[in-house]
Amino acid sequence: MTDMDFQALEKEAREAIQQAHKADDLEALKVKYLGKKGSITALLKQVSQVPPPERPVFGQKVNQLKHLVQSLITEQQTKLAGDPDHDPGFDPTLDGIKPAVGSLHPITRTIREICVIFSRLGFDTVDGREIETEFYNFTALNIPLDHPSRDAFDTFYTPQGYLLRSQTSTVQVREMKRRKPPLRILAPGRVYRPDAVDASHSFMFHQIEGLMVDQKTNFADLKGVIHLFLKQLFGEKLKMRFRPHFFPFTEPSVEVDIKWGERWLEVLGAGQVNPMVFKYAGYPPRRYQGFAFGLGIERIVMLRYGIKDIRLLFENDQRFLEQFR
Repeated sequence: MTDMDFQALEKEAREAIQQAHKADDLEALKVKYLGKKGSITALLKQVSQVPPPERPVFGQKVNQLKHLVQSLITEQQTKLAGDPDHDPGFDPTLDGIKPAVGSLHPITRTIREICVIFSRLGFDTVDGREIETEFYNFTALNIPLDHPSRDAFDTFYTPQGYLLRSQTSTVQVREMKRRKPPLRILAPGRVYRPDAVDASHSFMFHQIEGLMVDQKTNFADLKGVIHLFLKQLFGEKLKMRFRPHFFPFTEPSVEVDIKWGERWLEVLGAGQVNPMVFKYAGYPPRRYQGFAFGLGIERIVMLRYGIKDIRLLFENDQRFLEQFR
């Protein structure tokens, strides 16, 4: 074997080792050159066939080549092990695996859509505390002491005398105490009531309540805002109706129904803000007037997406949630 043959073999091995970027590739090269049937091992077996005068030089060159290849493989292994971006188990030639990507929960998506609609009407989205006092959850909303909702069967109370808010109207009162009219706010959030859990009830659910206060805000403004909102949410062909109702914190009060298939469904309550609520908030009742409304988010979500059981929204079943990507 000539010097040129040794040089060619060294060049081939050097280039192959430098281009190896996986541990498996280096192991294959080690077998190719240094294994039992490797090309360098084969040269060692040929030493006995070389003429005696040339054996020492031939054997020396083979050993030098063997040690060089071994050192190159070791060096490349060390380099790969020290590379933070190198994963010995990663094969770039394999098909990729699409990572799991999350999406917005239908409740979150609906809340955001509603907030966007009202932001175009000048409403600010505000947040509030979920642990409240009786004053903000009941008294300031003109709910009398003997009202059934104040009973422990209808509200979660804490041993310290606080409660989990049963409506997001508490945010409206706090905002009125903090800010002066004109006022347009939207308050989404979780509320809590000790209801028995079934297909249409949950002890925790979501509400959005809105409030508009000015010197001349009237019932016609309320109807206009509700009409625009519901048609934006459900489509321009939506039919709706207003029915008289009673709420302690609004007077006059209405419930709003929409035509859903062949029947009417109640979707929200509304009305002109009761002067007593203004009094508790520190507003001169004769100077300001306004309207308020509230709706349950789960009811809207179930209608829009055809969901029959409210429990599906809270079970965190990936098979269910993947439908809303």
